[in-house]
Amino acid sequence: MAGGLEPHLEALRRELQGPAVLSVLVALIAVSVTFLIWRFVQGRKSSRKAVLLLGLCDAGKTLLFARLLSGRYRDTQTSITDSSAVYRLSQDKSTNVTLIDLPGHESLRLQFLERFKAAAKAIVFVVDSVAFQREVKDVAEFLYQVLVDSTVLRNAPALLIACNKQDVTMAKSAKLIQQQLEKELNTLRVTRSAAPTSLDGSATGGPAQLGRKGKDFDFSQLPMKVEFVECSARGSKGEEGEADLESLEKWLVKVA
Repeated sequence: MAGGLEPHLEALRRELQGPAVLSVLVALIAVSVTFLIWRFVQGRKSSRKAVLLLGLCDAGKTLLFARLLSGRYRDTQTSITDSSAVYRLSQDKSTNVTLIDLPGHESLRLQFLERFKAAAKAIVFVVDSVAFQREVKDVAEFLYQVLVDSTVLRNAPALLIACNKQDVTMAKSAKLIQQQLEKELNTLRVTRSAAPTSLDGSATGGPAQLGRKGKDFDFSQLPMKVEFVECSARGSKGEEGEADLESLEKWLVKVA
């Protein structure tokens, strides 16, 4: 009986050592590696739950932060430290994000961005639509520093440019702000790419290339999705009225 089975067992051994089995093993290993990578990526995404509020001083970040949390108007001062709070989305109370309002002062903003950028699920970059024409170079400079940051580029958080203070007659539109920012960022990119090189031929500037080489910059070239909205943290009726943040709130629901 055993002698009769021996030829069959030998054939099975040869079959298990053949190319078909090897292909199956390779496929199983590939699937396992893919699953582990997916779990790693998902784990990193789930650890990023913060929405950072960035912008220059007096852009209205802190009032916008307060309005989102309480709905009420309050007088604000230039921030010198961060403020954070859990924001529960109005359309789904079980879903929330952590809003973090970062100082906009030139001497502080990059320091605080460095501290919180790895936790950013999304970024709201607040622009003063009234003072924009006067501040466009400073706005573009700060935004450029955010966009070429290696951590921001790697994580690619959703980015919203919130064109605030639309209740004021002289406020610039979101479309104009987008056009002007793309133009200024393109100029900054050209300037940075012309930075001097070291003796070994490497660039001394350090930051990554913004957008696509050989093409004028526009926001569609970035690894993250960028949107523009018009809003007013103060509101059209002033301190006693409600803020106009509907577009911003809808965006927060979408990225949460």
